[in-house]
This record gives sequence, structure tokens and C-alpha cells, in this order.
Amino acid sequence: QVQLVESGGGLVQSGGSLRLSCVLSGSIVSDLDVGWYRQAPGKQRELVAMIRSDSRINYANSVKGRFTISRDNAKNTVYLQMNSLKPEDTAEYRCNTPYPYTWGQGIQVTVSS
Repeated sequence: QVQLVESGGGLVQSGGSLRLSCVLSGSIVSDLDVGWYRQAPGKQRELVAMIRSDSRINYANSVKGRFTISRDNAKNTVYLQMNSLKPEDTAEYRCNTPYPYTWGQGIQVTVSS
């Protein structure tokens, strides 16, 4: 059974940085596509970044140049490095793998202006 556990969220000032971690168990992270999603109150969930099993990476236009997704196979972990954070980045962030369909529990990121 695949499980995803996020960590690293919190409160940060505008312009600051955070690194989110998504630790995977029950499978090998390099065998799966893993994405970071976010949802702000009153808004639809959106894909922030995804790293695929073949190492292809996609970013939402709103985070290109500021966020970096990476994978550490030895730690079975996917990271989301978030720099130059803006108040509009405030949301609950969750990691996901589509196959098998699994979500982490979610973690709050709040950026103050």
C-alpha cells in the first residue's frame, strides 16, 4: 500500500522560502509520477509541479522560476523548493501519485505580506 507523508510547511514572510517534503512508502519513488498540488480557500485545486518516473518535470506557469521539484531516490522523497514566495502562494499543499491513486494528508503554507 502506497502512502505519502508531507512535511515542511508553515508561515513565512513574502519573499521567503520553504521546502516541502513528500516521503513515499510502499513503493519506489523513481517508479512513480509524483505531483504537488495546492488548494486555497474558495479556489479549485491546481497542479503546482510534477516529476514523472522518466524524470520529465512540469510546472504551473504561476510558479515557474520560483519553485523547483526534485527527487531523492535514496530517501524515497520528492521535494518542492519554494523561493520568492508570495501571499497568493498561500494554500494547503498535498502530494499525489496517480498510479496507484494516492494523496498525502496535506500541509499548510501561509505567506504573509
